[in-house]
Amino acid sequence: MSTSQNIAHSGIAQDVQAGTAQASASLIGRVLLSAIFILSGLSKLTAPAMMIGYIGSVGLPLPQVALVVAIVIELGGGLALLTGYRARFAAAVLAVFSLVTALVFHHDLADQNQFIHFFKNIAMAGGLLQVVAFGAGRFSLDARRR
Repeated sequence: MSTSQNIAHSGIAQDVQAGTAQASASLIGRVLLSAIFILSGLSKLTAPAMMIGYIGSVGLPLPQVALVVAIVIELGGGLALLTGYRARFAAAVLAVFSLVTALVFHHDLADQNQFIHFFKNIAMAGGLLQVVAFGAGRFSLDARRR
């Protein structure tokens, strides 16, 4: 193999390694982002009365309906994000959901706990917007559909 062939082969190998690392990071990011939504949706299913009371305590109308909507968004969106199925759309819905819940449930920034939850939701929305911008990556159902 000539020197130029070795350089070309080395460049291709580096591109493959970089692509695999990027795809792996994308998958790990989706797993980590989706976990909080899936777990939150499951916790709402196991304690609906408590959640209905909490939703009602912030003054939202129809707390039972809001609970069902939250469960569908968290479980459906979380599972779609996890598997990379229509990930851009799922991430966009979850980002909006995160921002809305930050504003509705965690707006008392004088309370340290609420302050942390507010900015956690803002940070999650930022991570989700990365999925909206760049997609689910190679290790996803979206990539298999192409």
